[in-house]
Amino acid sequence: MKHVKIPQDRIGTLIGEGGETLRRIEQAAEVRLDVNSQDGSVAIERNGDPVRGMQAPEIVRAIGRGFDPDAALSLLDDEMRMFDTIDIERAARNDNDLRRKKGRLIGENGRTRELMEELTGASVVIYGSTFGVIGQPNEVDVARSAAEMLLDGAPHGAVYSYLERKRAEELKQQGMEYHEFPG
Repeated sequence: MKHVKIPQDRIGTLIGEGGETLRRIEQAAEVRLDVNSQDGSVAIERNGDPVRGMQAPEIVRAIGRGFDPDAALSLLDDEMRMFDTIDIERAARNDNDLRRKKGRLIGENGRTRELMEELTGASVVIYGSTFGVIGQPNEVDVARSAAEMLLDGAPHGAVYSYLERKRAEELKQQGMEYHEFPG
C-alpha cells in the first residue's frame, strides 16, 4: 500500500462531485483509494494490473499539485507519459522572490505558461510553490529546462526562442516543418 499526501484544498478535486473522480481513478488505475480529508493523506491499494496501479500515486500527486483530473489521468494513456515538479520555493530567497518567480513562470495573463504548453506539447501548472508538468519525457525535459531558465532570471524572449528551437527540432525529427507564431 502506498500513501500520498496532498493539500487539503485539492481533496475536493480528487474526490469529485459525488465521488465521481475518485471512482474514475480507481477504475482506470485498478486501485482502491482511501482519502483522509482531515489531513490530506491518500492510501492507495493496488487491486488489478500492477503497471497501471504504479501510476496511481503519480495521478494523485498531479491532482494535488493543481492538475485537473483529466490531465492527471492522461498518465495512464501511454506508459511513456510522466509527471514532474520543480519546487519554486527552493529557488526563491523570500516570499516576495517566490511571488516574482511564480509570476515569471505564469507570464502576463498566463501567456508564458500557455506558450510552454503550446511549444512543448506538455501540460503545465503553477500551483502553490510548485511548477508541475505532465507529458512525454522529451516534452517534460524541455518544459523543465525552460522553467529553470526563467527561475534563473533568463529573459522571456530567450526562453521563448529556446522553446521554439526545441519545437522545430522535434517537428523536424518527425518529418514536419515548423512555422513561428506570428507576434
